[in-house]
Amino acid sequence: MAAAAAAEAGAGAAPPAEEPGSGSLCAAPLRLARLPLARVKALVKADPDVSLASQEAVFVLARATELFVETIAKDAYVYAQQGKRKTLQRKDLDNAIEVIDEFAFLEGTLD
Repeated sequence: MAAAAAAEAGAGAAPPAEEPGSGSLCAAPLRLARLPLARVKALVKADPDVSLASQEAVFVLARATELFVETIAKDAYVYAQQGKRKTLQRKDLDNAIEVIDEFAFLEGTLD
């Protein structure tokens, strides 16, 4: 009960200050997207059905693309490891696409 009261009392308080030298503060700004947003926006605008694209929409598309590539690469890497290799090959991607239901929409795209 005392823990709940303490949690409620601290709900509106600012988070505790970090200790100097803790390493959590970076000198360079944190880059949230790894893909260049200008290129992603250019690709979006290349679609004749798209007239405008907000920065938020471009960011979400870039981030979703990064997560998709990461997921398929990790799944394909499993097949490379089964073949006792560290390098991904096309056959690893083909295996991942064929076996994993999430990638069924990609079947035939690498042909």
